[in-house]
Amino acid sequence: MTAGRPARIAIVGGGPAGLYAAVLLARLDPRREITVWERNAPDRTFGFGVVLSDETLGGIEHADPTVHTALRREFVRWDDIDIVHRGRMLTSGGHGFAALGRRRLLEILHQRCRDLGVRLHFRTAAPSAASLARTHDLVIAADGVHSATRQAHADAFGPRLTTHRCRYIWLAADFALDAFRFETAETEHGVLQLHGYPYSPDSSTVIVEAREEVWRRAGLDHRTEQESTDFCAKLFADALGGRPLRGNGSQWTAFRTVVNERWSYGNTVLLGDAAHTAHFSIGSGTKLAVEDALALAACLQEHPALPDALAAYEAERRPVVESTQRAAHASLEWFENLALYLDQPPRQFAFNLLTRSRRVTHDNLRLRDTGFVSAVEREAEVPEGTPPMFTPFRLRGLTLRNRVVVSPMDMYSAQDGTPGDFHLVHLGGRALGGAGLVMTEMVCVSPEGRITPGCAGLYEDAHETAWRRVVDFAHTQSPGVAVGVQLGHSGRKGSTRLMWDGIDDPLPDGNWPLVAASPLPYRPGISQIPTALDTAGLAAVRDQFVHAAERAARAGFDLLELHCAHGYLLSGFLSPLTNRRTDGYGGSLRARLRYPLEVFDAVRAVWPRESPMTVRISATDWADGGTTAEDAVTIAAAFAAHGADAVDVSTGQVVAHERPDFGRSYQTPFADRIRNELGVPVIAVGAISSWDDVNSLILAGRADLCALARPHLYDPHWTLHAAAEQEYTGPGAPWPLPYRAGSRKPPTGRTDGPKPRLALEHPVAGPA
Repeated sequence: MTAGRPARIAIVGGGPAGLYAAVLLARLDPRREITVWERNAPDRTFGFGVVLSDETLGGIEHADPTVHTALRREFVRWDDIDIVHRGRMLTSGGHGFAALGRRRLLEILHQRCRDLGVRLHFRTAAPSAASLARTHDLVIAADGVHSATRQAHADAFGPRLTTHRCRYIWLAADFALDAFRFETAETEHGVLQLHGYPYSPDSSTVIVEAREEVWRRAGLDHRTEQESTDFCAKLFADALGGRPLRGNGSQWTAFRTVVNERWSYGNTVLLGDAAHTAHFSIGSGTKLAVEDALALAACLQEHPALPDALAAYEAERRPVVESTQRAAHASLEWFENLALYLDQPPRQFAFNLLTRSRRVTHDNLRLRDTGFVSAVEREAEVPEGTPPMFTPFRLRGLTLRNRVVVSPMDMYSAQDGTPGDFHLVHLGGRALGGAGLVMTEMVCVSPEGRITPGCAGLYEDAHETAWRRVVDFAHTQSPGVAVGVQLGHSGRKGSTRLMWDGIDDPLPDGNWPLVAASPLPYRPGISQIPTALDTAGLAAVRDQFVHAAERAARAGFDLLELHCAHGYLLSGFLSPLTNRRTDGYGGSLRARLRYPLEVFDAVRAVWPRESPMTVRISATDWADGGTTAEDAVTIAAAFAAHGADAVDVSTGQVVAHERPDFGRSYQTPFADRIRNELGVPVIAVGAISSWDDVNSLILAGRADLCALARPHLYDPHWTLHAAAEQEYTGPGAPWPLPYRAGSRKPPTGRTDGPKPRLALEHPVAGPA
C-alpha cells in the first residue's frame, strides 16, 4: 500500500453511507482493516424504501458491479407522478424512478462487507470518536442526523442545525402504488399531505406530513404510534384503497437540516447525514450518502496524504451538496406553505408542485411530458405556441407585452446627477432587446440622496430633459416597450465611492452629510454616521420625492417604482435593525411603516392616475432580529392597501453583517409567498438567469413578472434571443425593424465529421 494512505479504518454508523464506504475502501485495498460499529440490530432502520437516481446507480455500477447487480435485481421502476388535488388526479410521466426496500439495501451491503472482510459490530455503541482517532488512521463518522461524533467535536465541525415547521411520520403499505403519489387532505384542523412511492412489488413507503399547528390541532401530538397510523390510513383511504398502514417504531418528527462549516477534523471525517441533510421530498438522503462514499473512496485513492484527500473530498462534494440542499429547502418550504396553493387551478397546482424545487423546470418537464405541460398552458389560457414569458400583463392602464423586466442596475455614470449618452445607449439598447419593461437605476431625489457622485438624479430641470431624451428614444425605436423609473434616497448608504473604486467605501473627500431613520452607520467604524431625520427633515425629503415624481411624469415614464429596499432611506425606516426611533416613526412594524407610506401616498397623489406605481422591498434582512418573511407580507399588504399596483420583492443589503442564502432564484420564494398569500401582483428578482426559469415561475403562479439584471448586462438582447431559442415569433417579442434580419441564430461551421460508410457488428477475421 502506498505510504500515507489509511490502513486501519473505523466507521461509526452502519447505514448506507458507512457500509458503502466500507465496501469501496475494502475493494480498493483488501489489506485494510475496516471495522463498522452500528448501535442498532442489523434489520433496524428508519423508514422503509429508498429512491436512487440513474446517475447514482451509474456510479455504483462503475465502482462495484457486484453491489450494482444485487441492487438491480431488487429495484422496482416507474415513470409517473400522480398528483391528487381536491379529488382530481393529474398524472405526469417521463420521470424515471428506481426504489428498493431499505432493509434489503442494508442486507446487500452487509453481505458485501462480509465477503470483503469488513468487521461488522451490531447492537454495539462505537468507542468515542476521540479514542478511535488515536487508534485508527481514519475515522468515518456516518452516524446520522443526530451524530454523536459531530456533537462531540462541534467546535471543530461548526454545525448549524435548523428544525423546520412540519411534522411527519414514516409508514408503509402492503401493496405497490402505481406511481409516485402526492395527495392533500383538507381537514377541519388544516392541511395534511401524503408522499408515497412503491419500493417492492408488494410494498410502498407512505409519509404523512403536516404543519406543526395542524398536527397539534388534530391531536396527533398525544396519539400512540398505532393511533397515528390508523388516523393516517383513514384520512388517505382513497389513496390506499382502504388498506391499513403499518409503522416500524414510527414517530412524528420535525425535519432537521444539518449544515457543517467543515467536514473533517484531524483524521475524522463526516459522511452522509452526519455532514448534511436534504429534505425527503426530493428523495436525496441515500443518494447523497452513497455519492459521498464514492467521492471519499476516490479521493483517498488519488491523494496519498490524508489531509489532502479529506480536503479534496470536501471540495468535490460541498458544491453538489449545497446545490441539493438549496433545492431541498425550496421543496420543503413549498410543502410548509402548501395551503397557499390549494385554490390554484388543478393543473397549475400540479405544475407548481412538480417544479417546486427548481430542479424540474418548464422546459425540462416539457421534454418529459409534452402533453402535460400543454394542458397546463391551455388551462392558464396561454396561447398555443406562446411561451408563458411572452404573455401580456396589465398593471393599471399599462399593458406590458411580456413578463420580462430589465431590473434596476446602478451604472454610476451620471455627471452631477444628469444621465448622458451612456444612459441613452445602455437603456436604449435594453429597450431594443425585447423586454416588456425597462427600469432605470435608482434615480435619486436630491444631491444628498445620491449613493455616489456618479448616481443619476431627478431634482433639476437638466435631469428631466435628459431623461425625456432616453424615454423618447425607447418609445420611438422600440414601440410597445414600457420604461419605468425607480425613485430613491440613499440614506445612510450615501456619499460613497463608485462601485469599482471600493463598494460602500466613503469618499476620500467631498463627502456630503447623510440622513437616516436613526444615527447608525452602515459599516461601524468605516461609514459616516448619519443624522436622524427630524420632523422638518421628514417633510423636506417627502417633498423631494414628490418633485422628482412630477418630473418623471413630464419626462414620459410609464411606471414609477418607490425604492424601499436594500437599506436605503425608506428601507431604513422599515427594518428594526436600522430604525431605533422612539417617536411615532419607530417601534412596532406599523409605526416603522408610517413614513414610507406617507412618501408613497404623496407620490401616488401626483403620479398620473392611469400609470402604475410599484414598490421594491427587502423581504428579509438575512440577519437575526431583522425583517422576516412574515414582516414582508405585512409590509406588502400595507403598500397594496395604499394603492401599489405590484410589489417588487428583493432581499437584503440592509445591514453589512447579513448572511444571504445565495443560489439560483433564491429570492423568488419571498415573492411567491406574497403573491399567493395576499393576491397581490409581484415582480420576482434574484439570480433568475434563464428563460426557462421565467417560464417556470410564471406558469406555476409564483410571480407575475421576472426582473433580470446580470443576464441583461451579458446580453442586451436577452429577451429577443430567448424568443429565438424557443422559436417564438409572436407579438410578445417583436424584433425592431433594423434588427429583424438577425432574428435567427447565425449558422456555425460543421463540427461533425462524415459518418462511417460501413460498420460491421461482427467483423470477419482475415488471414493470419
